Amino acid sequence: MLWVSLPDQRPRRELFWMSRMPGTRVTALAAQEPVGDLTWVPSSYVRPVKRFIEAGAFAWVRGLGEQDPGDYDWVASLELCSLVTGQASRFRRRSGGRVRQAVITWENLPDQPLYKVPPYRQALNSCRDADLLLCMVDAARDHLLANGFDDSRIQVVKPGVPTDIFHPAPRPSEEPVVAFVSPLAPNKGIDRVLEAMRIVQRTVPEASLVVAGSGPLRHLVDEAAADPARRVRHAGALDAHGVADLLRGSAVFVTAPRPTWKWTEQLGLAYLEAQACGLPVVTVRCGTNDEAVAAPPNDLLDDDAEAIADRLVHWLTDRADRARVGALNRERMLAEHDLDTQVRRMGEAFARVERA
Repeated sequence: MLWVSLPDQRPRRELFWMSRMPGTRVTALAAQEPVGDLTWVPSSYVRPVKRFIEAGAFAWVRGLGEQDPGDYDWVASLELCSLVTGQASRFRRRSGGRVRQAVITWENLPDQPLYKVPPYRQALNSCRDADLLLCMVDAARDHLLANGFDDSRIQVVKPGVPTDIFHPAPRPSEEPVVAFVSPLAPNKGIDRVLEAMRIVQRTVPEASLVVAGSGPLRHLVDEAAADPARRVRHAGALDAHGVADLLRGSAVFVTAPRPTWKWTEQLGLAYLEAQACGLPVVTVRCGTNDEAVAAPPNDLLDDDAEAIADRLVHWLTDRADRARVGALNRERMLAEHDLDTQVRRMGEAFARVERA
């Protein structure tokens, strides 16, 4: 398989999962060295706009034309309207039908406004006859059907998390620690969480918040962390093991996403990681995050600081209920989102196309 990365591809996600599919050898064009057992072709990008745009980066990779289609059975990329997907479509056509094309998608907005912009629309239309449209959420299938894609080319396989890394602590934390693991951006709601924690501390003065992540709202976290009375700690950007350690030392996981004009929450791997570590989740209902967070027993709320605080107080003070829901969450993650199981299912999706 030849994987054509976006310029800001995040580690341990789609490319990593593809590289773990049984019997699969992956070569990846990417700017940064990827995680996984694969061959990396260091690549640069033409990128007129230097920021990541949800559902598709306005950038195309250099060097794809130097790859020999005869070396590959598949070419794959992320999201339908990313410009690298348009490049992958051309690579498939250049192979004369020898190379199959797969597009991985999380998109859950049927009326995604980027589809109206010519470069993105062209990439979208270029992959209408892709051999496999692999959806990471059920809502992505609905989005594809609403946009006229052939249902016979669509398969859904939910993402997995490494449950050997993300597992509960031998003894649950007795400290009233709340964990926030997410980019520090307006659409992820760190401002709302900080507001909610002030309310929580009226009832649970010893409650604290640990934040992992970086982004444009970091200054809000740093300002709160500078005040000892706020009991906020910024752990910075952490790798998978660091996030797992943070979660195991916490009592409850929280985030508060809100939609933008071109994005809404799709799933959220941090939800899965927290549940795999045996934590209850408090979050704001947004997009299709109900596919990641079962409520009940977890909490999907309106975007309201008082409501978030009320449920945080519950989980911080009711250890028995916290343990009960944590065990249920762990059991569901093992059944539905274990990484090894899910990458096998992804491999089966590709195999079904090859057998057809």
